[in-house]
Amino acid sequence: MLEAQVHQRLKKLLRQCGRPGWPHHLTLSRLVARSLRRQDVTAIHIAPGSDPSWMLSLLLPLWMGRHPVALVASQPLLMRLRRVELERLAHAGLGCPLWEGADCPAEVPIWLIDPVQLLRAWRSGGLGERQVVVLEAERFEQDLRSAMGCCLTAEAWEQLRRLLPHCTAELAYEHEQLRRAVFAHPVNPQARVALSDAEQAPLRRLLTLADPLPQPWRCWLESLSPGWVSWAETDHQLLRWTLCRQPLEPLALLPPLPGRGLVLAGVPGPAQALLGALRHAKAVTVRLGDPPLQDPIPLFHPHHQPLPNSPVFADHLLDQCRRLMLGRAGLSVVLLDDDPLRQRLTSALAAEFGGRVCHQQPSPDGNGILCASWSWWLEHHARLPSPCQVVVAALPIASLEDPLTAARVRRWRLQGDDWFRSLLLPEALARLQRGVAPLRGQEDVRLALLDGRVRRRSWGQLVLDALQPTLPLRHLFPKQDIPRPGA
Repeated sequence: MLEAQVHQRLKKLLRQCGRPGWPHHLTLSRLVARSLRRQDVTAIHIAPGSDPSWMLSLLLPLWMGRHPVALVASQPLLMRLRRVELERLAHAGLGCPLWEGADCPAEVPIWLIDPVQLLRAWRSGGLGERQVVVLEAERFEQDLRSAMGCCLTAEAWEQLRRLLPHCTAELAYEHEQLRRAVFAHPVNPQARVALSDAEQAPLRRLLTLADPLPQPWRCWLESLSPGWVSWAETDHQLLRWTLCRQPLEPLALLPPLPGRGLVLAGVPGPAQALLGALRHAKAVTVRLGDPPLQDPIPLFHPHHQPLPNSPVFADHLLDQCRRLMLGRAGLSVVLLDDDPLRQRLTSALAAEFGGRVCHQQPSPDGNGILCASWSWWLEHHARLPSPCQVVVAALPIASLEDPLTAARVRRWRLQGDDWFRSLLLPEALARLQRGVAPLRGQEDVRLALLDGRVRRRSWGQLVLDALQPTLPLRHLFPKQDIPRPGA
């Protein structure tokens, strides 16, 4: 059987690579091999902070089984696979025909694609009978949502004007009406403005006069349905705006996907939600334990902190960040999604600490202070130096000021579900775990939690549980005085 063959080969491969850095290699390889053989739906929960060598155990059954498979990963992860895991397999003498890009021939067993290419393959019928293996299941739904969506930029409007020269005046009028509607809304930290169907109806009627329409206009016109949400991304300084549309449930638009063999590997919270979106009751779900967490992270979480929406929060944040940065020799990271507040905090810290401070800079100094949004940090932290300190200025809970989040919440409310504890909080906890994962297994690190909601809300204990194991720090000790368990 494939499981037994993979088991023996993986043991030999791990011996060649040295001591394995992850305790579940053999279990993962057997699960993937069984799923390929049975062509079922399997969700494998990989705890945040796990050694990335787990991907080698997932790839080995694909290489040995030669089943027709579409291996889906984001572009940054595909780059890592090419440089690390695929090289290890080749060095071990495990060659397998591999196709990258569009239009994979049926005789090539492994097709390496990103979510955008997966969507194109599904639309064109190019997937055939291939099973689908998804790495980073925690971002799969959002990546599909972005791939299915469309944005109408200034260039798209100019393209439409050239296509419809007889409607130039009407197009200019509709563009101006939308512009006024967009900038009539107050500025918000998300820089996004929700647009109603009524505000877009005149443009829709005008577009029906043109046939055929080029992309992205055709996508925009075809997506005007209750399952989609529209908003405008604004730049009030330059008075620029972009009209965007994305589906609320992208997986519902891929109905054949759950009907084939499917392996989802990723962070537990979003991966479990992904199964719910697939509506697959017979899925096999396995949690492969926690990563090595023998050393708890020192957690600084003072009492009596203000809420993020209070008028004193900005001053509190600056005061605490000043204290936290003193005496730290490595990279410190401050995570905050409120863009205006983050910009002000960056400027204030730069006035205190000079050139050490940077804002979403992909090459910070070794002893730098990096201020970033959660999404930027999650996208780039694998390519940055390991931080000695992560400061969670505010939890990464999606804001209802974001039109996409508001639309998703409305749908959950209509279904009578607890939209906060079932939707927003699990997503936030998963992002929190991934954001602090670089601290795991490091020496002389510290995590600071400055969001007052953790102690003041009934769900605050769930946040602390998601961060375990931690070691409470009641004071900011010098490096040599940080207490240890049992001391």
